[in-house]
Amino acid sequence: MKYALVIIETDESRRAIGRDRAGHRQAIADWMVEQGQAGILVDGQAFETESVPPVTVRKTANREVSVVHEPFAGEHETLGGYAVIEAATMEEAVKAASSWPTPETIEIRPIWTQG
Repeated sequence: MKYALVIIETDESRRAIGRDRAGHRQAIADWMVEQGQAGILVDGQAFETESVPPVTVRKTANREVSVVHEPFAGEHETLGGYAVIEAATMEEAVKAASSWPTPETIEIRPIWTQG
C-alpha cells in the first residue's frame, strides 16, 4: 500500500534550517536516497516555503469563497512537502516516518485507491 508522509514544518525545524540550511537539506536528500535504494520511496517533493507564501482557499457554509495569503493552519505549522512510500502495513510506514532525519512533524496518510 502507498502512504503519503506529509512533512509539516514546525518552529523547531525552521530554527534548524536557519542554523544550517545546507546540512538540513542534505540530511533529507540522504534519507530520500536511502529510502529509494531500499525500495520504499516512490515519490516526493518539497514545497517552496521561503520566498512565496501559500494561499488558502476555503468555501464557507453558504459556498462563498474566502482567499487568504497564509498557511491554512497559521504560522506555527506549515506544509513543507511530502514523500510517497510503499509499505505493507501502517507499522512499516511509521517505521519509515520515524527515520525522518530532521525535526519536522510527519503525518502519515494512506493513499486512497479506487476499487
